[in-house]
Formats: sequence, structure tokens, C-alpha cells
Amino acid sequence: MAHETHYQILEVAETATQAEIKKAYRRLAKQFHPDSQTEASDHNRIARLNEAYEVLGDPEHRVRYDQQRQGYYPEKSAAESAAERTQRAADMQAQYRRHREAAQASEEQLEQWLRKVYNPIDRLVGKIISPLKGEIRTLSADPFDDELMEGFQSYLEQCRTWLEQAQNKFQSMPNPSTAAGVAANLYHCLNQLEDGIEEMERFTYSYEESYLHTGHELFRISTQLRREAKAGIKEMA
Repeated sequence: MAHETHYQILEVAETATQAEIKKAYRRLAKQFHPDSQTEASDHNRIARLNEAYEVLGDPEHRVRYDQQRQGYYPEKSAAESAAERTQRAADMQAQYRRHREAAQASEEQLEQWLRKVYNPIDRLVGKIISPLKGEIRTLSADPFDDELMEGFQSYLEQCRTWLEQAQNKFQSMPNPSTAAGVAANLYHCLNQLEDGIEEMERFTYSYEESYLHTGHELFRISTQLRREAKAGIKEMA
């Protein structure tokens, strides 16, 4: 028997849109998930679905997969992918350091940075973090209920919007050197939130509770980083 392609596993055409792939994955994950309490539940099928969606759910990975199947070039190894992620993180860190080093330590700059960067970001982070416990509590009534899941997805989509606004604020001007510690905590806070949102989004498609738990923990870390940033502001006062 010929080896099934990722498209066949997800029961979609090779011309399927990303939205169609996501919809198919969610439908099949719900159908075969071991916790769905149906006769169709299947651990092996879920593992194959997850593997297929890891590739087709990411447009860049999907392109590489399609090209590999056409014989254009081999798929990147895990080590190569990890090296790319490490380089991207290093590039972001380098960009952040350049902004910090370029900042001038003056009271006027600090006041402007607090007004235009720190305060708006702190409000946006609060909007993202504060509703999480209530949203999870509501969803826990029945994660397989479509309306409850759609409500949770809407919350995550709004979080994405607020996070993007916060990230744009962070990059809008260099921070004063006197606020370097506060800025570092904000930077890592936003990174943790981004990773946390991504983990919880994966839960909405796979129903794997480990993603939800990981996302919740990343939000907890973000909350602590936000507190440390606030403490740093008080020390400068």
C-alpha cells in the first residue's frame, strides 16, 4: 500500500486553502481524539493527524513539503530548523540591544517613553492576561462544544490584536538606558505572551490539554514579568 500523503491523512485536496486545512484538522481531531468518548477515538490516528498538520498548517513548511514531493530539494532537518529559530532569536536580541544602546539617559526621554511606550503596553498586557482564567473556566464546561470553543478562539484572536499593538508600541522608540531593566522585562513578557497564545491556539485545533496547560503557564510567567516591570518603574520614581 502506498504511503499516505499529509493531504490524504487530513482528507483534503492538494489545492486546499489554509482555512480548509485547519477546518479539516479540527474536524478529524475532534472525531478521533481519545477523550471524545466515541467509538472512533484512535491514538494512532491522532498522532498521524498532528504530524500532517504540523507540516500543512504552516504555509512555509507546506511549500517545502510540496517541493520535496516534487523532487526539488530535501526537507530541512530538525537541526536546520532549530538553527534558523536560534538565528531569528539572536537577530531580535541584537536589534533590541541596538535600540537600548542608542537610547539617551535623560529625564525628558524617560518621561516620554513611559507615556508613549510603557503605559500603553502595560494596559494592553492587562487586557490579554486578565480574562484568561474566566475564559478557561467557561471553556472547561465542554471543550468539544463548538460555541464555547468559538468563544475561546475569539478571545485568542483579540489577544493577537492587542499583542501586535503592544509589540508595535515597544518598537516605536528606543528606551532610555535608565529604563533598560523595565524594557527587558516588557520584551520577555511580550515574547512569553506570544508563545502562550500560540500554544492555546494549537489546543483549539487538537484538543490536546498539554497545549492549554503550557499556554496557561506561559501567561503566568508573563504576569510575573509584568510585576517586575512595575517594580522597576517604582524604583526609578
